[in-house]
Amino acid sequence: MSDEVFHDIAYKAKDRQDLLAGIEEFLDEVIVLPPGEWDPSIRIEPPKSLPSADKRKNMYSGQEAPQMNGDTPHDAGHGGGGGDAVGEELQRTKKFCGGLVLDIKRKLPFFASDFYDALHIQSLSAILFIYLGTVTNAITFGGLLGDATENMQGVLESFLGTALTGIVFCLLAGQPLTILSSTGPVLVFERLLFSFSKDNELDYLEFRLWIGLWSGVFCLVLVATDASFLVQYFTRFTEEGFSSLISFIFIYDAFKKMLKLAHHNQINSGYDPNLVTIYDCSCMPGNSSDVHDLSPWSNRTDVQMNATWASLNMEQCLKFGGQLVGSACGYVPDITLMSFILFFGTYACSMALKKFKFSLFFPTTVRKLISDFAIILTILLFCGVDALVGVNTPKLIVPSQFKPTSPLRGWFIPPFGGNPWWVYLAATIPALLVTILIFMDQQITAVIVNRKEHKLKKGAGYHLDLFLVAVLIILCSFLGLPWYVAATVISIAHIDSLKMETQTSAPGEQPKFLGVREQRVTGIIVFLLTGLSVFMAPILKFIPMPVLYGVFLYMGVASLNGVQFMDRLQLLLMPAKHQPDLIYLRHVPQRRIHLFTFIQGLCLALLWVLKSTVAAIVFPVMILALVAVRKAMDYVFSQHDLSYLDDVIPEKDKKKKEDEKKKKIKKKGSIDSEIEFEINPRLSLTHIRHADPYFDSSTVADLSKDSYEKGLPRIGMDGVSKGSTFFWRKGSESNL
Repeated sequence: MSDEVFHDIAYKAKDRQDLLAGIEEFLDEVIVLPPGEWDPSIRIEPPKSLPSADKRKNMYSGQEAPQMNGDTPHDAGHGGGGGDAVGEELQRTKKFCGGLVLDIKRKLPFFASDFYDALHIQSLSAILFIYLGTVTNAITFGGLLGDATENMQGVLESFLGTALTGIVFCLLAGQPLTILSSTGPVLVFERLLFSFSKDNELDYLEFRLWIGLWSGVFCLVLVATDASFLVQYFTRFTEEGFSSLISFIFIYDAFKKMLKLAHHNQINSGYDPNLVTIYDCSCMPGNSSDVHDLSPWSNRTDVQMNATWASLNMEQCLKFGGQLVGSACGYVPDITLMSFILFFGTYACSMALKKFKFSLFFPTTVRKLISDFAIILTILLFCGVDALVGVNTPKLIVPSQFKPTSPLRGWFIPPFGGNPWWVYLAATIPALLVTILIFMDQQITAVIVNRKEHKLKKGAGYHLDLFLVAVLIILCSFLGLPWYVAATVISIAHIDSLKMETQTSAPGEQPKFLGVREQRVTGIIVFLLTGLSVFMAPILKFIPMPVLYGVFLYMGVASLNGVQFMDRLQLLLMPAKHQPDLIYLRHVPQRRIHLFTFIQGLCLALLWVLKSTVAAIVFPVMILALVAVRKAMDYVFSQHDLSYLDDVIPEKDKKKKEDEKKKKIKKKGSIDSEIEFEINPRLSLTHIRHADPYFDSSTVADLSKDSYEKGLPRIGMDGVSKGSTFFWRKGSESNL
């Protein structure tokens, strides 16, 4: 009787059946110890989630438990697409810039809170983590872009563009948690555009300027016409295909960079300790006759007086025109092995420290702090290991001077004078392709960021985000800077670094996910630090590149967590008895699940092959083709199967709702509760035949939906006219 729910049931029970139903409900929620002597030293594992008395009360009274933001099916703006109901962020207003205006009105009330909500120690860890990932990405992309364009755009342009676009976007965007960065398809386009301009004797930067202008205009037209409503057709199939591809690219690139490092610093597999006495490497004069005499350099501070060729180190020998001779000259000891130790150590330590909050060591606050700063602590740890061992591993190199990479260009690109007039019009053709690329990259990433499972409370801003990206593309085109769109993996990493959980919980109880710390400060500071990295070169030069490659590997693997596609891949190798309790396994045959996974994997493989060839320039069009493939799957799978395999409702929420529904039906004694109340919310005697002596005809005739739901259980029977419903009291089923 100390249980509030059972207490109410016991006092309101009218017969034995009501009392038995109350006892059954109580036993469903209570942990019962077996009779006999119980050893108090035996620990009972805590439940995954503690039962809520409020939920039980609401369930018993016939009301639905209040749901948190993001738990309701197809919650406004939080599911992206594929739902039956579309949030206001994705509704087409049929007005000029109607969606953009609504985005501004929606986000404006939260603008002040977007700054003071960042006042938490967790924001500092997110800033440092995303900053290092952004800097590494800017250096990598800038180097590749410099190779592709003969330094017309290079590392410094990449730094400046990243800082400029990132600060503006995070300050004004509808979803400031999104991180802008350069992407692989953009790099492929830049390489092909430079080759075309060079072959046809066109001014590359001017031609690129007009492509950027036309592309920006096309994106603005999409904003004005509310074209972002097309995002609703991006279902889980498209989202997971795109995000998985980007994650695999991060993982692949991390290993590719490490193998390239190993190629330049090869392991001396032919080393023999017995021959150590004959291993030698010395400096000899070069082939030119004017380098035989070292007297011209005898007054230099870096060369000792009366120096000989044999006394020079490797750097001096090569600088002064000499050559290295000997069997040991090509051997660089331990660099590759040490680099792989740093690489895998960074990844493993990052994963371990990120999960440290679930360990049994230290108080909860300390564990949470270590988990939040996992990446930064790992980087500091392995930078210290690298410095302690002293092996000359490759280090991070940032530009130290603020000037264009190429002396042939300035900071402003003139729009006229370098190309014929027809080039300005012909630029519309490649601009259409760039527009598709920008739209798909930006909006798919935005959909992934705004997923319901992230429980974002301040809404999205698809139109406003695309508007800012379009304006920034035009600005970057005039400045000769790279183009930037939303980056999937780094944006997901940003979300993960800002997740909030319950601070206090019972011993052993899993912390509950509360949502994400939505604010603008972390992004602004990250990109501000990226711009200032030019002046922090003396500090950043101590960070080994293998450590940053390990961070890349971590971001790629971590972004795959929670992706249903990866869960279904694991089911292929898992016996049925060991499979987890997934909602779609309850309702969809396993062979249909495997077929769905095979089709999704085949599409992913085709995208990967396409990305790796010259045809990568049409990559965004193929991403768009995923929507068509998903539409064609309506003819292969039933809507019932697709509702579980491709639905936007998070797996855990859907399973939770089904369990609660079953429990509710069981408690109410209903055999079939699926009745369409929307057809006729108020019932009359022509629709209800009652079998309960406590309800007379006048009472039943005035029953509304809510009233009769609370009053009596119901049963739907086959063979009766549509809309007919029978009611009964527990224990009187035989009357029917």
